[in-house]
Amino acid sequence: MFLILIRQILQMFLLAGIGFLLFRCGRITREGSRTIGNILIYVSLPAVIINGFLVERTAEHVYGLLWSAATSFVLLLVSVLVSHFVFRKDPVGAFASSFANPGFFGIPLVIAALGEGAVFYAAPFIALLNIGQWTYGVSRLNGQPVLQGLQPKKLIRAPFVIALLVGVALFASRLPLPEIISGGLRTVAGLNTPLAMFTVGIYLAQTDIPGMLKRKSLGLISVVRLLAIPLIALLLLWLLPESMQEMRTVLLICAACPVGSNVAVYAQLYGKDYPYAVETVVFSTVFSLASIPLITYLSSLIW
Repeated sequence: MFLILIRQILQMFLLAGIGFLLFRCGRITREGSRTIGNILIYVSLPAVIINGFLVERTAEHVYGLLWSAATSFVLLLVSVLVSHFVFRKDPVGAFASSFANPGFFGIPLVIAALGEGAVFYAAPFIALLNIGQWTYGVSRLNGQPVLQGLQPKKLIRAPFVIALLVGVALFASRLPLPEIISGGLRTVAGLNTPLAMFTVGIYLAQTDIPGMLKRKSLGLISVVRLLAIPLIALLLLWLLPESMQEMRTVLLICAACPVGSNVAVYAQLYGKDYPYAVETVVFSTVFSLASIPLITYLSSLIW
């Protein structure tokens, strides 16, 4: 799995390089990059989540889904608490280190290492992470109480929540989908990796790299996001029984992912330091090339 992850990450960085070149050559504009982001959020990622639930409903899968949801909540809570104490005076840094990028970065790695069926265990993590961004993340950026400004109706209409509800309904009802629909879902889900990495490349093309390398806080954010939190997650997941090996591997990969690109989206939306937020995404994504294989290798030794 160590070698598979290295190969997959290198392929993903190759795609990021294509996005970088397309933006620098003027073939993708800023407006075009926003369009790609909309396709990711409203089409490809929901398709990935729904597709992950198209598995046989067995007692093992039901049991695993419940455990995955409970464990994901604990891992995200730990991530938020660690980030809160390390970045008390840096709301963008707290947001960035709290929330990884499992939807766009982790799922391709999970599929490469464990197969499409393993995405089933990542869905609760992704859903809870997005809820955390909408509540804790926004409150940190605005300096407000966590629940202030929360709009439940808007949250329920969010594409990832709709996809989760549809996926759970299909899983619970055992409703078979016609091949034309399930095949279409697989095709659309396949857009997730290239489009997400094109977006990373576009972010990189807009970044002042020399200036980015001078920011000391980016190094601290990456250490917390890529090493400290994944190592804590590794130890917590070690407490689960060996029969849950696939689930805990999926959750470890999710927890070890770099900074999620939504930090830049929310920073821009709420008038915070957008270039700094973009730099947290780019900087941590580059260094995840080494950190994710390292964390998974350590898990193979410890588990």
